[in-house]
Amino acid sequence: AMSDAIRFRQSSGDGNLSSLCPNGTEWIWHGLGECVRDARDIASVILGLLSLVCFMVSSLPQYYRSCKTGNMDSALSIFFLLLWLAGDTCNLIGSVLAEQLPLQIYTAVYYVFADLLMLSMYFYYSTKNRLAIHRNRRLMNVAGVLCGLGISASMLQLSPAPAPGPGHASGPHRTLLSLDQQAIEAFSTKETIGFVIGSFSSLLYLSSRLPQIYTNFRRKSTEGVSYFLFALVILGNSTYGLSVLVKNPDEGHSESSYIVHHLPWLIGSL
Repeated sequence: AMSDAIRFRQSSGDGNLSSLCPNGTEWIWHGLGECVRDARDIASVILGLLSLVCFMVSSLPQYYRSCKTGNMDSALSIFFLLLWLAGDTCNLIGSVLAEQLPLQIYTAVYYVFADLLMLSMYFYYSTKNRLAIHRNRRLMNVAGVLCGLGISASMLQLSPAPAPGPGHASGPHRTLLSLDQQAIEAFSTKETIGFVIGSFSSLLYLSSRLPQIYTNFRRKSTEGVSYFLFALVILGNSTYGLSVLVKNPDEGHSESSYIVHHLPWLIGSL
């Protein structure tokens, strides 16, 4: 029975490629779930993979610097790390709900993993350097408040999907509002939630840098902070945003609608 199921999936997968992605690149369709048919789509995939590599190695210089100096708890702002984690968590949830590109989702998963590892190292050095117990307790309270704000914001912004009108047609990923090629496509309820969470994620990203800037200003030093962490993050964000911008919209979908549906993630990266 299991072998029959595997053969069925393989045959149905080939059928999906020919019907949903004519003339698409097979290995990218099966491996990444993206329909790649021309040089523009290939460039998007390459930029997305480059972005993923940049983010995967961006934390390594900070890990090395922290192990070398042992002052990670004073060099990095805990609010910077917590807001970064909150933003990446919202980014992941929003990307899944809003059905963003597969590479966006893969990158978002790694974001959260890297943030958790960075926080673990922070608390390790915080404990090692014998910080006060009440400060750790306060930090945990802040983390709880941030998570609560994220959930509350997404629930308050929840709105029902617009009722389908004449000419409404469903697609494999998104829906069309009308026959007008340049019209902005309607958001489903799931996409609306994802868009709101993605927008909140962008706000957290933009806010997270402020505590670190203040920490550097207060200390009059950037000792213990890795330059390459931010350089690689800039490169990763740039290639991430470009990978979204150069991607061809799905067939029958307008460029303007595509940009609107990806807007929170473009703002958060670029």
